[in-house]
Amino acid sequence: MDHPFNAIWRTAVKKSIALFAVLALAPLSGAWAGEDLMAQAREQFKPIPSAPPALMGNAATKERVELGKMLFFDPRISASHLISCNTCHNVGMGGDDNLETSIGHGWAKGPRNAPTAFNAVFNVAQFWDGRAEDLKAQAKGPVQAGVEMNNKPAQVEATLRSMPEYVTRFERAFPGEKVSLSFDNMAKAIEAFEATLITPYSRFDQFLEGNATILNKQEKEGLALFMDKGCAACHGGVNLGGQGYYPFGVVEKPGADILPEGDKGRFEVTKTADDSYVFRAAPLRNIELTAPYFHSGKVWDLEQAVAVMGQSQLGEKLSDSQIQAITAFLKTLTGEQPKVEYPVLPVSTATTPKPVAMQ
Repeated sequence: MDHPFNAIWRTAVKKSIALFAVLALAPLSGAWAGEDLMAQAREQFKPIPSAPPALMGNAATKERVELGKMLFFDPRISASHLISCNTCHNVGMGGDDNLETSIGHGWAKGPRNAPTAFNAVFNVAQFWDGRAEDLKAQAKGPVQAGVEMNNKPAQVEATLRSMPEYVTRFERAFPGEKVSLSFDNMAKAIEAFEATLITPYSRFDQFLEGNATILNKQEKEGLALFMDKGCAACHGGVNLGGQGYYPFGVVEKPGADILPEGDKGRFEVTKTADDSYVFRAAPLRNIELTAPYFHSGKVWDLEQAVAVMGQSQLGEKLSDSQIQAITAFLKTLTGEQPKVEYPVLPVSTATTPKPVAMQ
């Protein structure tokens, strides 16, 4: 039986598509300037907060965040002892790996482009198809995926338990629990750390907070176009995206070089025909740092990505000047990058499981 949520979601998608059509036909308002532009932007977007949000069911204590940081950087939670969370979500490279698709265990190529870990805490769900409801669930997926870390929960627990420092840190991070060192608590700790990977104080956020001169004329023109053309219908809120699921190709389906026919997106999660080629709207924060673009990772140039979205989602061939203005605006979304000190990790012991060869 179809889950009631799917019916609600399909109705929301239809409304969003209708909104696309209305906004795409709306004339560009040259009157949007100064306070008018700022007021309109404030209705559709919110700045990144200066502190991480609270996590449901997961107290982000100092001890838990520190443990999560160690686990995020520790390649020994992978079967090969070569791949860490940071391998595909590099905190020095915008929170991803800048590859079309990530390389995992046995040098296997993953099926989709790695989303950035930065500001992921603000997304409604994780992964391109939304199959993980939060960062805790997301943290468990790559560890067990055969084309990523290729490990098993019991093996991860045995590896961590073989190092006394990890045993102590889990006890401090999860006090009072009968079994503090567990696969579930590993995921909770990683979530607590990843929630700190936020990028506030972008120039656009400063504009939203009242600095009318922080954006230049072209960037403001791009912001106005972004709203007038309908881009904000999917890419709004705090993360300028990440809050809903939409067909890739609302008006015109891209070619197989950008939209591979074999990847039907959210359909693989819901098994609902309406969800074919539906994906979570990509968050646009720090977008200039995270090329290549789209779930396929096939577009390396940001201006090209803007042009593709105009044609596929809005049915409009944007002019060169419009593409350049929107791209200039998107670059104002780059915020202050997290300052992360690489942790000194516990030393392996004689009982630490040996790595599996990458064959």
